[in-house]
Amino acid sequence: MSYLALARKWRPRSFSELVGQDHVVRALSNALQTQRIHHAWLFTGTRGVGKTTLARILAKSLNCETGITANPCGKCSACVEIDQGRFVDYIEVDAASRRGVDEITPLLEQAIYAPSRGRFKIYTIDEVHMLTTHAFNAMLKTLEEPPPHLKFILATTDPQKIPVTVLSRCIQYNLKQMSPEAVVEHLQHLLNEEEVVYEKAALQLIARGAAGSMRDALSLTDQAIAFSGNRITVQAMQDMLGTIDQSYLVNLINALLAGDATQVVAIADAIAERGYSYEGALADMAVLLSRIAMEQRLAGAIDSDDPFYPELAQIVQGANHDLLQLFYTIAVHGRKELALAPDEYSGFVMICLRMLALVNTPVVQAQVQQATPITPTTRHTPSANPEADADAKKKHSELAAVPEPTASNGISPVEETTPASPPTIESAAADEEAIAVVDPVEEVVPQHESTASPTPPESGAEQVSSASVVNDQQEVAPAATASAISEADWLSLQSNVMVDYEGDVIDEPLSADISFDPGWEPAVSEQDNKITLSSLNQERWIELTRSLKLSGLAGELLLNSQWLATKDNTIYLRIFLKNVDSLAIKSTLTTVLTEYFAQVVKLHFEAGETGDATARAQLLREQEARQLQAEQRVANDPYIQSLKDSFGANVVEGSVRFLSTE
Repeated sequence: MSYLALARKWRPRSFSELVGQDHVVRALSNALQTQRIHHAWLFTGTRGVGKTTLARILAKSLNCETGITANPCGKCSACVEIDQGRFVDYIEVDAASRRGVDEITPLLEQAIYAPSRGRFKIYTIDEVHMLTTHAFNAMLKTLEEPPPHLKFILATTDPQKIPVTVLSRCIQYNLKQMSPEAVVEHLQHLLNEEEVVYEKAALQLIARGAAGSMRDALSLTDQAIAFSGNRITVQAMQDMLGTIDQSYLVNLINALLAGDATQVVAIADAIAERGYSYEGALADMAVLLSRIAMEQRLAGAIDSDDPFYPELAQIVQGANHDLLQLFYTIAVHGRKELALAPDEYSGFVMICLRMLALVNTPVVQAQVQQATPITPTTRHTPSANPEADADAKKKHSELAAVPEPTASNGISPVEETTPASPPTIESAAADEEAIAVVDPVEEVVPQHESTASPTPPESGAEQVSSASVVNDQQEVAPAATASAISEADWLSLQSNVMVDYEGDVIDEPLSADISFDPGWEPAVSEQDNKITLSSLNQERWIELTRSLKLSGLAGELLLNSQWLATKDNTIYLRIFLKNVDSLAIKSTLTTVLTEYFAQVVKLHFEAGETGDATARAQLLREQEARQLQAEQRVANDPYIQSLKDSFGANVVEGSVRFLSTE
């Protein structure tokens, strides 16, 4: 007897044997038990998830000699012949090869005749989305009102290509992709019955390679049995599938977290020697990083049976959460960039060095210092130079320390200030943005003498930028002293400022009623001028509502509110909405203001016209002034004037737009 493939030998024969599609099995079973049987079903899903299998089981349930049932006997002539594909009243049509109207028309003409042996005549059309438009139109009427003895079962992997007129005539069931756990469990049962020796970790590799398809998993299992000689091991599966050994990835992540560039390059060389794919290595690395990150948030994401569970648990305990997210992002995007690299090796190494660059930044080092230190494991890929590893570890510990800026790195020491909280990646980015963004319109004069002085500039514009940088540097001194700033970083910040001054500088002054001060901050952010309930008035209320910067309806309500009075911790406001007390927005505003004033605040709303005494009205006035100023500048521009004089050109009215930053 010829060998039968596992995918055919172990095809489910009943609903109880079907794996991973419980939601569809439940719906069909209830319909069969209550005799509420539709005339057309549509099964959708990716390849190998059970569409054809469900169609055959449903056909047996409808034609079983024991009656219409959710549990066909599987022994009667109808059940046996349907399983063997030779039941005369069960017709399977491959729409990929019989897609035209000429092939569908004969089937529809035969539909009017009663079944020869079965209770129902059943048409199963596989890959139905391949039918032509004319074929779909030809079957619409029969599909909508078929004879009582006719049932349609449609199956497709691409339901978007099916006309909505067909979809509306069917009950649609979306079949899910198989989870790796369900695939492994099914393969274990199958291999135990086949008396094949296996390792569970090897089955996990097969399940991952199947990508949600049970048929693909069974085909890979067939291949694995032949490849390994009835003994499915992890090593055999890695060789067959070309997947990277997990030990390389574990050691690579440890080396990256430890900042050990020597070990990272050594692992990259080892991957090349084994002939693994660097693209596959990045994909597997992203999967491993996601498992580690999930384990940090949700315990149990990593199976305790995993052979590398101790090493992964150590990474989970000590790795910085944000750093793992950055590693994952770089690994995912690095796969796309790998095709642009001169060769895969250099591309992979540069991607790893990009991760190392994040680890070695001063801000991240300050965070890593607070976490449990990570020691790279070398159980599987020991380093060839232990002394170099020791030096790298010593260097890493020195980098983790917080040095003070000295004149040796080209920067004079600034005034030492203890930060209120440990520096974070977000705070460092905010500080860098505050230093880099300087308004080029108005010259900024330092408010106090600076003790730090960069290299003297060569032009007047550069003198303005240098003064601005010094002034801002003193303001962010707490973050600067918390982590050492190298000379390269300082020059990078300076170059960012210079770029602003290399653009177009407008010499014409702004309107007198509009003030732009690069060092200005809202009064609510200054502790000495913090707005209190007792100091509230119309101007202070406008200042407060602008500084809170709330979004959505709550922010618009505040910006359009008019302050009336404050009494006994209650703020009386006039707004444009009615019945606000019944909306959840009042609770939101009360919570925001209570947190700001650090005391319980109540709000009383009065509906009415607010006029110009609101923050929104003030913003509109400023925007109108800027718009008018922009139109004046365009009208007075020498180039525009030359176009008018030479060609009689005119500026189209309303075409000048001032882009507001509010």
